[in-house]
Amino acid sequence: QVQLSESGGRLVQTGGSLRLSCTVSGLRFRLYSMGWFRRTQVNGREFVAAMSYRDGSRKYADSVKGRFTISRDNDKNTVFLQMDNLKPEDTGLYSCASTGYYNDLTSAYRYDHWGQGTQVTVSP
Repeated sequence: QVQLSESGGRLVQTGGSLRLSCTVSGLRFRLYSMGWFRRTQVNGREFVAAMSYRDGSRKYADSVKGRFTISRDNDKNTVFLQMDNLKPEDTGLYSCASTGYYNDLTSAYRYDHWGQGTQVTVSP
């Protein structure tokens, strides 16, 4: 079975930083693109960041561009989301997801497997 497990979410003050991790098992990690999505009180689920397995290209939502960085360690089957200069509107449940596709990665419809999420709360 495929499993994705997120960690690193916690309460942090505005302007602070967090690094989320997502470990993956049950698939050939190097052949899967990875994405981060979040669920907020005002948005059911929105795209945050993604990284293609094919060329390593990255894509970010406009709201996080310049503040968040997605990366991966293929030897550890892990994808990371470094979050800097956090804002209250970043509060939400952050989930990682995997897909065999390498394009159109901003769409949740492309993803096959999802983690259960880790909660990030940014206090004003």
